[in-house]
Amino acid sequence: MPQLTAADVACWVLKSNRPPEALAPRWRPGDAAVLDRCVRPSYRLSLMSPGQPCLLWVSGRDRPGVHALGELAGPVDDAAPGGPAVAVRWTRLAHPVDRAELLSDPATRAAEVLRMPAGSNPSWLSPGQYAAVLAHAGVTA
Repeated sequence: MPQLTAADVACWVLKSNRPPEALAPRWRPGDAAVLDRCVRPSYRLSLMSPGQPCLLWVSGRDRPGVHALGELAGPVDDAAPGGPAVAVRWTRLAHPVDRAELLSDPATRAAEVLRMPAGSNPSWLSPGQYAAVLAHAGVTA
């Protein structure tokens, strides 16, 4: 794929192999939390800015899919311990959007996170893919 531009990205996808309750033990469905996510140094970080939409993708065998929606709460922190990181203001979904549900949807099945599940943070969704995820989550844009 050619290099992404800001116009390509409707939503950043940040992955975790741990479920939300392991990331923040008191984080309940419907609640908000600000959590940092590590990101891999790449040109993509220059496209990230506060306020942009994000989603939390939980990978692995236990309930893979979208578990929270949010937005970047600040700029990329290049000086974070362990490498670059971003703070994200998340709202945990009451009903996660299952990976299988997105694989069966023609609008989302080609999403980078589904094609390359072992890819690094950040991944991204196009405007059409993001709209479909929001619809599956029961959220209006």
